[in-house]
Formats: sequence, structure tokens, C-alpha cells
Amino acid sequence: MRLTDDLKDLATVPAFRTLLGVRLVSQTGDGMVQAGLATLFFFQPQNMTTAAGVASALVVMLLPFSLVGPFTGPFIDRWRRRQTLLWGNLLRAGLIALTALVLHAAGTGAAVYVLVLVALGINRFLLSVLSAGLPQVIDHRRLLVANSLVPTLGGAATATGAVIGIILRLLLPAGSVQDAASLVSAVVLYVLAAAVVTRLGAGELGPEHPTSEGTARALAATVCELADAVRYLRRRGTPGLALSTMALHRFVYGMQLITIILTSRNLLAAPEDADLGLALFGTLMGAMIAGHGLSIVLTPLAHERVAPSTWIVMCLLGGSLGQLVLVASHAQAAMTVGLLIFGAGVQGAKIAVDTIVQSDTADAYRGRAFSIYDVLFNTAECVAAGVAVLVLPDVGWSRPAQAALVLFVWCVALWYLHGVRRLGDQPREVAGLPGLD
Repeated sequence: MRLTDDLKDLATVPAFRTLLGVRLVSQTGDGMVQAGLATLFFFQPQNMTTAAGVASALVVMLLPFSLVGPFTGPFIDRWRRRQTLLWGNLLRAGLIALTALVLHAAGTGAAVYVLVLVALGINRFLLSVLSAGLPQVIDHRRLLVANSLVPTLGGAATATGAVIGIILRLLLPAGSVQDAASLVSAVVLYVLAAAVVTRLGAGELGPEHPTSEGTARALAATVCELADAVRYLRRRGTPGLALSTMALHRFVYGMQLITIILTSRNLLAAPEDADLGLALFGTLMGAMIAGHGLSIVLTPLAHERVAPSTWIVMCLLGGSLGQLVLVASHAQAAMTVGLLIFGAGVQGAKIAVDTIVQSDTADAYRGRAFSIYDVLFNTAECVAAGVAVLVLPDVGWSRPAQAALVLFVWCVALWYLHGVRRLGDQPREVAGLPGLD
């Protein structure tokens, strides 16, 4: 009920409705792109789906989110955001259309990887533009509510797009139409998002005072500011510790994601039956996403009774119970239950980390803290991809690897608990850094 009331209140602002519409349409397209790339990279009968192949494809899909995010500020503050959203959506529509053509003509190769890297980098940039434009269209009183609702709705739109993309793959007959359907649908959605943007005034999203500083100088200043933020978070204690724990847990998530892909493709289904493998992948990922949804219900209830730091430890240990199920068996039913529990633990811990970073970080460093968060979040999965090449078999599931991941999570939980107790679960005072006077 509270969610409905908050949305009704925000919906009274026409520019917010437009901005939210752009986000939902474009992120649905993002989900369809991700589904299309997943099917083309991992679930084609002719593809050799090895641990190395899956890892390299995941790095391509995740690397832009790690590298682009922290350095978007100078451009976001120099370019009109409404125009950036308009031309950015049209540009990525063109890139994805070109990707579909190259795939049809030459298959998965270096050109596809380059196009995907650029397109996903633009995706990350446009999400930052949308976030930066939000304070320009709603007042400060509504901003906190909007910041909590909009990313959740955007994530739901991405998941919806991915589900639609997988369904299209399963329903359409084999051939070029099946391969390109999800990507072509995403192109249409990106063009639609660009059309929705035109409902905004040219300067409605800002920036109010575009900086006159040169771009190269602004980028150099961004690097220095990020270095200051790293020093601040380390000295502050609690947010730095929470971010480190999140990154370590995200590494485990990345390992499980690769396990899911390979197990669905090569173990639970015959390698030549790519469509069955894709259906199994959708089922297992759906279980983990359902766990994320469960944590959204449980976490607010837990926060009424325990501190966020305590909830992180509970989620790490509770989620490891699901991992123990994966140690015991790779049967589909067992993996579904185990991933549901693990998914709840991953998302519950992440929400608690968000809370700690927001509450224990000074406003002057909060934006940069979440830029660092973004880098750690995705880099951890890239590292997992590299480790997976070394330790996972091509069938994905490995009892020793799963057992090692359980032990790793327990060590992370104990390390975090020790760090919290050493700090007294309170952030340290920090002085002597820019913006803290």
C-alpha cells in the first residue's frame, strides 16, 4: 500500500512520469539485449560452451559497467541530459541493430564483442544520466522515495525484458528470426525510449550550470576525487568494510552464475539441445531472482529488529545453507531450492550494504562511494569469470568447487563480523580530506 501511495504521489509530476517511462522502456530493452546475447553466446547448438567461453563472454558483458560508471560525471555535467538521452538511445539502437546484422552474416566473433562492449558502455552511461536528471524534475522531499523506487522498478523492467527474450527464443522456429528476435525487439524499444524523451524540454533535465572546465582536466580531477573517496571510505571504517564484503560475496555470486549457465547447457540438458538448456537456465535464474524478491520482503522486517551489519552476517550464513544444497546435489530440484535460498542471502546482504553506505558516508563522498560500489560490484564478477576458467569443469557443477565457495563465504562472514566488532559497529571520524570542513 505504501508503495502504491508513493507512486501516486510521484506520478503527479509530469516530467517524472516521462523520465520513469524512458527508464522502464529502455531497461526492458536492456533485458531483451541481455537475453539475446545470452542465447547467442551460451545457448546456440553450434557453440562450444566451455568454462573459458562463458567466462570471456561474461567479462565482455560486465566490463563496461565496471569501467564507464566512475568517469561519466564530467560528461553528464557538460552535456544537456535530455539531448544525451535522445541521441544515446538512438545510438545504441543502431549499435544493437548492427550487432544483429553482423551475427547473421558472420556469427559470433571479435566484431560482435566490440559492438557489445560499446553498446553496454552506453547503457551504463545513460543510466547515470537518468539518475543525474532525477533531482531536476522532483523536489527534495520526494527525492529519497524516488531513489528507492526507481532503481527497483528499472530492475524489474530489465528482468521482464529478459523473460520476454527467453520466451521469444523458445517459441520462434529455429533460424535467423529466432536468433535476432530479442535484439530487434530491443532496437524498437530503444527508439521508443528516444521518442518518449522528446516530451521533455531541451533544458529540463539540466545541467543548470554546465561546467566550462576542459573534459581532459575534468577526467583527471575525477580520478583524484575517486582516490580521495577510497581514502575516506577506508578511514571511515564501516562503509569501506561493507563494500569489501559485498565485493567478496559478489565474487561468489559470479561463480554461481557461471555454474548455472554451464550446468543448464551441458549437464542437465544434452549439449546439442540448446532450447532445453535455455529453459533450464531460465528456471534456475528465476529461482535465484525469486530469492532476491523474498529478501526485499524480509530485509525491512529484519531491520526493525537487528542492525544492518548483523543482517549482513545473517544473510551470508543463511545464504550458504542454499550453497550446501548445491554441494550435495546437482539435480534440478535441489539446485532450484538451493539457488532460491542463496539468492535471498545475496540480495539481503546487498540491501544492508546499501543502507550502511548511505547512512555512514558523508554527503560530499556519497556519490563517489556508489561509483566505487559500482566498480567493485561488477569487477568481482569479472574476477569470478577468471577463476571459473581455472576451477570449473565444462559441465559447470563441481562438488569441491561448491564446497570451497561455502567455506569462502563463512570466512568472509567471520572477517566482517570481526571488523564490525573492532569498530564497535560505528564509523570513525575522518578529517583532513577535501569536502569535510
